Order: sequence, then C-alpha cells, then structure tokens
Amino acid sequence: MILELGDNKFPRAMGLCRDVHDQAFTLSQSATGHVFQERTHTKCMHDNVHRSIYVDALSLRFVDTEQFQRLRDVRQLGLCHMVYPGAVHTRFEHSLGTYYLADQAISRIKNFQGDELGIERSDVKVVKLAGLLHDIGHGPFSHVFDNEFLPKILPGEKWSHEQMSVDMIDYIVDLHHIDLDSSDVRRIQEMILASSVPVSCQSSREKRFLYDIVANGRNGIDVDKFDYIERDTRACGIGNGFNYARLMENMRVMDDEICYRAKEAKNVYNLFVTRADLHRTVYTHPKVKAMELMVADAFLLADNYMGISKQIRSPEEFWKLDDTILKAIETADQHELQAAQQLVLRLRRRQLYQFCNEYSVPRDMLDHFKNVTPKDIVCSQTRSGVELKEEDICVVNQKIDLTRGQEDPVQSVSFFQDYESHEKFKIPKDRISHLLPAFFLDRIVRVYSKKPELVEVVSEAFENFQVKTYGVKTQVHGTPNGKKKKRTPSF
Repeated sequence: MILELGDNKFPRAMGLCRDVHDQAFTLSQSATGHVFQERTHTKCMHDNVHRSIYVDALSLRFVDTEQFQRLRDVRQLGLCHMVYPGAVHTRFEHSLGTYYLADQAISRIKNFQGDELGIERSDVKVVKLAGLLHDIGHGPFSHVFDNEFLPKILPGEKWSHEQMSVDMIDYIVDLHHIDLDSSDVRRIQEMILASSVPVSCQSSREKRFLYDIVANGRNGIDVDKFDYIERDTRACGIGNGFNYARLMENMRVMDDEICYRAKEAKNVYNLFVTRADLHRTVYTHPKVKAMELMVADAFLLADNYMGISKQIRSPEEFWKLDDTILKAIETADQHELQAAQQLVLRLRRRQLYQFCNEYSVPRDMLDHFKNVTPKDIVCSQTRSGVELKEEDICVVNQKIDLTRGQEDPVQSVSFFQDYESHEKFKIPKDRISHLLPAFFLDRIVRVYSKKPELVEVVSEAFENFQVKTYGVKTQVHGTPNGKKKKRTPSF
C-alpha cells in the first residue's frame, strides 16, 4: 500500500503500524484533521461547511463569553436573506469556520516546515485565536452598520470593525481574566489588522508569513475569504469555482511568504473572480441595497433617541448592539421612534426604495471618477412641475474589483514549481489562460427614489446627468426610459 501526501510517497503496511513510518503517519494525521489530538479539554461543534470543528480550551474561554455569543445575533450577510432566503448564517458560524481553517493552515505548515521555520506552539495559538476573533467587532447587520449607517451619522469618522475587534479583545481578556500573555494579545491584534496595514510597515516582523494566514495584506489570499466564499455560495445556492482545500494542500512558505504551486494559478484566479461575483450578484443586489439604505435611514431616525452611534466609543457599550436593534425600534412604544418605525414597516411590507437605474462608469473615465451625489441628480432635472429634493434620492457608488483595484491581484502572488524547487516566481496572466479577465475593476452608479411617484422624474434626471457627464447616455440596466413598471413581489 502506498500513502501519497502531496508529492511524497511512503510505503505503508496495512494497519498503519507506528514504527519506521512515523513521518508518513504524522503527515497523514494532519491531512485527516486532528484525529489524535488531545480531546480532554476540547469541545466539538458541528458545522454545515467544515463538519466537526474542535475548539481548544483557551479558545473556549473566548467563545463562552457574552461578547462572542453576541455574534449569533449578527447576520453574516446583513439583509441578503431578504432576497436569498437561505442566507441566514451568522458571524458566529463564520468565526468558527475561520478558526478551523486557520488551525488547518498553520498546522499543515508546521507539520511540513515547522523545524525549518521555527514555528512554536505560541505561533499556532495566536493564529487560531486571530481567526476566531477577527470579526468580533462587527456591528448590526455586518457591513450595513459601518458602510451605510456610520458614514451618514458621523461623516469623516475613521471607525472600522477591525479596530473594534482589536479593542474588544482587550476588553474580553480583562473582563474575563483570560490568561494570555500581553505579547500574544498584541500579535493577535496585529494579525487582525494585517490587511489594512501597508505591507512595507510589516516587512520587519518576525515570521511575517504568519500574518498572512487570517487577513492577508500582501495579496488577499487568506482563510477568512476561504470560509466566507464557501459558506456564502452554499447559503445562497450559487456556483463556486474556487477550491480552497486544494489551494491549502499546495502551499509552502518560501522567503517568509506563503507561496502556491504553479498548477494552482487558475484556482487562485477563481478565488478572486468568485468573490467579485458574490459582490455583484449577492452583496450588492439592487433590492438588497435598497433594504440596506432603508435600515440605515431607520437607524438615523432612531439615533437621537436610542444613541446607537454613541455605543461605538467603547467595547463595553458596543457589544450590546446586534441585529435585534431593528426589532427593538419596530416594537417600541416611544413616540420619538414613530418615523423610524414607519420606515421599518415599509421594509416589512416590501414597499422598498425604488431602484431607478444604474450604469457602469466607462473604462477611460475610471481614473477621474468622482462619487455621484443626490445633488448631482437634482441639478440635472429638466422636467417642470415636479421639484426633486436631495432627501428624495439615494445614490450608491459601488466598486467591484478583484481586491486590487485596476491591478491584477494574482501578480502579487508568488508560486513555486514543485516541492524540489527552491525558487518562487510570478506567473504572467497570458501564461495561465487567454480566457481570464482582461480588466479588474467595475464602478457602478446606482440611483434609488425613496418615493414611488418620483421614479420617472429621478430616472430622467439620472439620464440627463449621464449625458452631461459623458456626452452620451451610457448603457443602463434598469427599467427602459425610466418608466415605472407594475410592481410585483420579488424575493
């Protein structure tokens, strides 16, 4: 019997005797997933994506806190379940999934290259905890909170869920007296912030490759994406051409960087393309965005009374925020919340902000593009007899890319030929396939009317703006000529 692991082949007797074949046995246990780990102080959680996830004792100290359990009430995809009914999974599941994949990634590297790279138990510990805690700072309905609500209520405020995750870790460690070295806490926090810190600022870090596992600022390939792409495509019932397990099986650290076998180059492209497809078809679906805008406006109307925006100042207050705040607004008896409640009622009855039209910014205009505002649309109105107001219009300036703007993200990824080679290299796109994307960025401008009776007027003003800006009306994707069509239920 021959046991094959990667390119290594080990003769194997039946019964898997642990004698002269210890190396092959160790590698096989890594491949089958922690079969012989100590289970005395671990808990097994059953996940619909990764099956059995074993959580160690230290990680359980974080999981079994009210701050982490709060993630059960924060939906991973915000309001996408209103269009894709299966998308009801939460940040809790995603955090456990990222923890599992972070464990798989660092364990595989340690088993194959642990001595060479000097990987210690503390390295494994901090990588796993970074995966577990990377999203603990997300607000109600995930990105609706930080992308739609906060910029409106606190313009110019530099708040991010990553930084709140960092602050929340300090708060949990102190509040629950978790025995964790301050140096380990700092490393966990740096790993969570890695994707937002310039690569040049991280180059001096020891074992730099560890910081690329959970939130990769070097090229965007990380276990966070592995989990949410797999989880979100399953929940929404859409295709996924990316195979994260195969990519993890073909990785190797070279010159302090995680590299991938050259034959996986197309799979790497599939990662970025699938992510972009999710953004286009799920995360920014026209009706999903309409509902996100409505929820953000409901939060705005309720903020003076409920003080939602004030709770972002400290972890002690922030952890009390989750998706249930919408129900709290909806069912409150206070007169001060009446306007917000009317908006939530419209949402429940599917009386949404009306999508008028959208267009993709021409490629030659991308470098000089400026965000379109409701004022731009109002100033382009030519029809008499109807007065448009900025507060009647919502404009969404959407960027969909492959994580690197107009640049090819795969050109930031290093590859190796096989496990006998000692050099890493980049692979030009034309050496992979001629069917790959020719361009890597879309900017889509989308306009909504808050009042159904203004749809035609807003659509006409929007088309006038396009002519004024680009000289011609660009290709649009909404109702022809902006005429309102008969409304039918849409799910």
